[in-house]
Amino acid sequence: MTAEAVQAWLAKNAPDLPLIVVEETTATVDAAAKALGVEPGRIAKTLAVRAGEQTFLIVARGDARLDNRKCKDEFGARPRMLGPEETLALTGHAVGGVCPFGLKTELPVYLDQSLKAFDTVYPAGGSLNTSVEVSTERLFALVAERWVDLCRLPEPAGP
Repeated sequence: MTAEAVQAWLAKNAPDLPLIVVEETTATVDAAAKALGVEPGRIAKTLAVRAGEQTFLIVARGDARLDNRKCKDEFGARPRMLGPEETLALTGHAVGGVCPFGLKTELPVYLDQSLKAFDTVYPAGGSLNTSVEVSTERLFALVAERWVDLCRLPEPAGP
């Protein structure tokens, strides 16, 4: 699966949402934020995670970190990020382009509460230089099973 698979999924499920293609890489939060001209928190990063017997995707704001304690409390097991090969095999998207659209395998998708700080966010679009601009509530309606509180925000910068 690639940006083309995401484009096909969007055409079927959200034809009003265009795939944004940029020259620069969007493979990391900082690179995506720079390429799209937005703050890193608005990048909606998609993490492929296993906690015990459960495998799922978490979409969180770009500057948030997965909190092991919160995840263990929610799912009963410590979270483990999937490796690049397993992520590609399950989602159809390579690391750096993983998104909740056009998945190869049906997986539960959870949106982290951290995304609620923004009206509009930018998840990846299936490749290393694509993204989608979407309202947070619309993203939830399109792909998510439920809201979760699994991440912690960065510490505020000191004086």
